[in-house]
Amino acid sequence: MAEQDDDVEALQAALVRFQQHAIAAGERDLVIFEGRDTAGKDGAIKRIVEHLSIRATRVVALPKPTERERSQWYFQRYVEHLPAEGELVILNRSWYNRAGVERVMGFATPDEQERFLRDVPVFERMLVNSGVQIVKLWLDISREEQAARLEARRTDPLKALKISPLDAVAQEKWSDYSAARDEMLRRTHLPEAPWTIVRTDRKKVARASIMRHLLRVLAPPAIADRIEPPDPEVVFEFSTAALADGRLEP
Repeated sequence: MAEQDDDVEALQAALVRFQQHAIAAGERDLVIFEGRDTAGKDGAIKRIVEHLSIRATRVVALPKPTERERSQWYFQRYVEHLPAEGELVILNRSWYNRAGVERVMGFATPDEQERFLRDVPVFERMLVNSGVQIVKLWLDISREEQAARLEARRTDPLKALKISPLDAVAQEKWSDYSAARDEMLRRTHLPEAPWTIVRTDRKKVARASIMRHLLRVLAPPAIADRIEPPDPEVVFEFSTAALADGRLEP
């Protein structure tokens, strides 16, 4: 336990050094967290930002769109949250809602879902070409571990604010979410903005592994080269082979 805590503190210190560099260099960094319910997005983000600059770091978790926002270009409400120079923006769920929960729950039409999957590669390439560095993380969790965490939410009063109406169908629609995930990953894994998979059944290992990955891909060599890469059994770049070889939960 103490060894794991020391590891996290060292990685947090490296993230502070990275942000000092990013602010001075005027970098624009965007980290997208996606994954199933209870996969550990909130906990990982909390550890990442704990010691970072409040002024230069923003965590964005948008509520469901208003009627007016539903009439806009789909990406419009996200654009205002994109990073300016020297900023790190973390999206706790993102425009990929359209390929996941909106698809599974019927909140978007098939035409809207197809249009999104066609448009998002163009949109993300535009961002990258404009100088935004994008890291896309899919946090994967086993069905059994998700069930255990959902039960903990229901019985732990300290987790009451994590409860969502969607929790009730997370297990029931497991296969539907798997199919939506698979198509999303296949169609939006881009050379310019690839998907990285994180296996999160072991929470603390996953959190440290995410920090290692961010440092390895975003920090300058003077910082990144001192960071051990994450365990490839825990963190790996998506490939279509992962859909069939057991690395992604079926």
